[in-house]
Amino acid sequence: MSYDSVLKSARERMEKALSHTQDQLRNIRTSRASSGLVENIRVEYYGSPTPLNQLAQISIPEPRQIVIKPFDASVIDDIAKAIMKSDLGISPENDGKVVRLNMPPLSGDQRKKYAARAKELGEEGRVAMRNIRRDANKEADALAKKSELTEDDNRALHEEIQEMLKELEGRVSEITDKKITEILEV
Repeated sequence: MSYDSVLKSARERMEKALSHTQDQLRNIRTSRASSGLVENIRVEYYGSPTPLNQLAQISIPEPRQIVIKPFDASVIDDIAKAIMKSDLGISPENDGKVVRLNMPPLSGDQRKKYAARAKELGEEGRVAMRNIRRDANKEADALAKKSELTEDDNRALHEEIQEMLKELEGRVSEITDKKITEILEV
């Protein structure tokens, strides 16, 4: 381990935490249609659970509608069942060729619940990043203890890790605030 490898490892892990938070937020429903709501729903396809985006083309023809056109027409009923089982709370309309999801507007209580969930996910992302900072600082201290880093380099590494944390936490806050704004939009 070296100064640069500690920094690089911490950045990679923090960016993974950011990416995970973005994926989690994408699955929260807003009153606007988004392919992110359905693309990771698992559909039983020839005995194995497969993500919907690998089985069908997902499009948004209107702001409140999702159209799912399977590549293999025989799987359309399985897609409808998987959507019903998911926690989306939307009934699929199946015409034999495509599955349509019409997004009903969210009630005030639903908006509050989803906004609170988005805030919670954002905080989980920030906590994960802080844990990564703690681990990176421990690695830096261990290097300093083994005399592989000078005291000044150790302090500088701690400061760089803190700066990186601030930057990535800011990005988590931005995407969380944007999602909450979308949820609360009428």
